[in-house]
Amino acid sequence: MATPVLLPALSPTMAEGKITKWLKKEGDKISSGTAIAELETDKSNLEIEAYDDGVLLKIVVPAGTSAAVGAPIAFIGKAGEVVDAAAAAAPAKVAAPAAKPAAAPVAAAPAPVAVAAPAPVAMSAPAPAANGRLRASPLAKRIAQDQGVDLASLAGSGPMGRIVKRDVEEALAKGPAPRAVRSSGPRAASEALPITQMRKVIAQRLTEVKPGVPHFYLTIEVEMDEALKLREEAKALETKVSVNDVLVKAAAIAVARFPRINQTWQGDKLVQAHAVDVGVAVAIEDGLITPVVKDADQKGLAELSAEIRVLADKAKKRALKPEEYTGGSITVSNLGMYGIDSFIAIINPPQSAILAVGAVTPKPVVRDGQMVIRQMMSITLSGDHRVIDGAVGAQYLKELKSLLEHPLRLLF
Repeated sequence: MATPVLLPALSPTMAEGKITKWLKKEGDKISSGTAIAELETDKSNLEIEAYDDGVLLKIVVPAGTSAAVGAPIAFIGKAGEVVDAAAAAAPAKVAAPAAKPAAAPVAAAPAPVAVAAPAPVAMSAPAPAANGRLRASPLAKRIAQDQGVDLASLAGSGPMGRIVKRDVEEALAKGPAPRAVRSSGPRAASEALPITQMRKVIAQRLTEVKPGVPHFYLTIEVEMDEALKLREEAKALETKVSVNDVLVKAAAIAVARFPRINQTWQGDKLVQAHAVDVGVAVAIEDGLITPVVKDADQKGLAELSAEIRVLADKAKKRALKPEEYTGGSITVSNLGMYGIDSFIAIINPPQSAILAVGAVTPKPVVRDGQMVIRQMMSITLSGDHRVIDGAVGAQYLKELKSLLEHPLRLLF
């Protein structure tokens, strides 16, 4: 009897997935462990493996089509075996991708609504030019330049069609001339774009989280001069460490010191995590993904920096494994590289907090009664008020600020 290949759940939030490519075709011999298709999930692109030996008898979910988790996408069996028609029927919750609209011929376009055209405005011919130059008196030119009048649009009443003062004054009295509307042919029609699995899940989860999780927000300003010095010292030692790496390390240590941040709300109970894993928000073409650095509080800055770069690169290639983007104690979302001074972020469930980080910019501050310039950065914590109280969030931010302003504490 033919064995169905069921669409696997490759992430905790995955409800459906889209087959982007079949790596095998009907009639091909298949061995257990062979990759037979590529699947686009809400997080990354992964391969689907066969768990049986045999022949790929039938593909029931074509490339470019979505299916629900657990639905049959293909059947494997013995050569010549017939797949039951009912079993091979379209699986439940198959969502065909939005068809790319064909360019409609002009003749098929909806008839435009008739609008009465305005009466044409009688205009005199422009002043004739001599050797490519407009004829205008010096006074007319000066008035036109001061008042922003285009001499080329005027007809001169002076000798030989010369533009004179009264021509410019009459044009000013009539008000600004109507601007010509440039015709560029038929307007391009709007295009319906298919929604990726990632964008679907982002929309669904944010719709659930924002009204469902009671957010509160706390903002603190951090002096980053010493952290920048640490980065330059690392560079001198040929070690690549970014401000964001320092921030992730400090965020992790602060979580370890305030374990309340590492709790999650799970229905009728609170769950306390003891490992400190930090999510790092990475923007990709069709959304946002947060690869997670495991045990971030236990790793040195150089190791942490290298791991973040690898995870970010895999995220942009949609090559993360589920264990590389699930879980996490807190997330760091940094928009400083885009020149954003401050913002607030939406919590990434099941986590109870997220940090929104702005740009490092020089600002005047008062130190010891003196006005000085310091490199300042804004950090806003979004907290789940079911788990974290404002005082706990404030204490966490105070500790984070202290670690960033005295970054040598991160090394010991």
